[in-house]
Amino acid sequence: MPNYRRLFIENSYVFITVVTNKRMPLLIDNVELLRKSFKHAILTYKFDLFACAILPDHMHLIIIPEKIEEYPKIIRAIKYNFTQKFNAGGIAIPPYANNQSTTGLPSGKKQKIWQNRYFEHTIRDETDLNNHLDYIHYNPIKHGYVKAVKDWEFSSFDNFVKMKNYDESWGSCEDVKHIETLEYD
Repeated sequence: MPNYRRLFIENSYVFITVVTNKRMPLLIDNVELLRKSFKHAILTYKFDLFACAILPDHMHLIIIPEKIEEYPKIIRAIKYNFTQKFNAGGIAIPPYANNQSTTGLPSGKKQKIWQNRYFEHTIRDETDLNNHLDYIHYNPIKHGYVKAVKDWEFSSFDNFVKMKNYDESWGSCEDVKHIETLEYD
């Protein structure tokens, strides 16, 4: 088994991709639970959620941890909180996810929600940050969920438009050619 080492550079942005187990499409149907899981993690570990895109079976994040060595704990806290609440029952499972009802799992049955590992990348400079922001915000188009970036409500794109980092029509013309060559999954 290879020795996996994470890079911890203080005051860094960290790009993270977290995927559900067997790519079960349950995040959008349970987005409120996911939001609560983020809020719970922020109370325990101080970090800013700089950018994100939540898709049915995975999410892309850029976080800025107050203590860089805590970002694995941040991801663990989000996944743990979501899993605990999900398995407590009454959470929406789309009928196509596991041939389950939409009202949750049978009492006492535990569901593995997440893949064991996640992808992470420490952002090295402004170009790297901009490439990852573009990748995150374009991802719903890449996966065929929408035709325009502005139409995906489960991302931070609107916040970046309000801050004038993106034009509202971004992602629908030549400005995305370079994104199609990026692979951060």
